[in-house]
Amino acid sequence: MDRQALKNQLRVHEGVRSRPYHDTVGKVTIGVGRNLDDKGLRPREIEFLLDNDVDEVMDEIAVELPWFESLSQARQLVVADMVFNLGMPRFLEFKATIRAIRSGNYSIAAEQMLQSKWARQIGQRAKTLAGMMRAG
Repeated sequence: MDRQALKNQLRVHEGVRSRPYHDTVGKVTIGVGRNLDDKGLRPREIEFLLDNDVDEVMDEIAVELPWFESLSQARQLVVADMVFNLGMPRFLEFKATIRAIRSGNYSIAAEQMLQSKWARQIGQRAKTLAGMMRAG
């Protein structure tokens, strides 16, 4: 069978959606008829999505945070984790934290992180990241 012909036909019949939607029986669906409620994602699909998202974060960091490379590995992980979680526009709102990181005041940066609404929303993750920021 011609797989490409089948894929083309499925695109026509199922439609192509880049965002989740509810199908005709109420199942959360995405892409070309992928029923997320019943089928979900395979491990390799999850890894594919994560790789794409990490690539995007690192590309944004390269453009917006030229000082990033001068940080220790642990502090790079903190910043990248925050950008992943918040998105770059919201991360850039952490002006005092960013100022402290850039000037090497990592304890102050950690305190600024913990005093944010973000920290109250994500709890332990913020405490872990603040600890990594302090310890380097």
